Amino acid sequence: MKSSIKDKTEGTFHEVKGKVKEVAGKLTDNPKLQAEGSIEKNAGKVQEKIGEVKKVLGK
Repeated sequence: MKSSIKDKTEGTFHEVKGKVKEVAGKLTDNPKLQAEGSIEKNAGKVQEKIGEVKKVLGK
């Protein structure tokens, strides 16, 4: 699998996983889990963008 596709796929996975953690943290009133989810969601977005850049550059 191309590096760009792998990055986009993993980024999307982490973004969704982070969103689930964030919502779970809100529902359970757990600020630590909520913050962890937010961080993972944002990291996923960054990884997804890296995949898009790699695709444009042809890597």
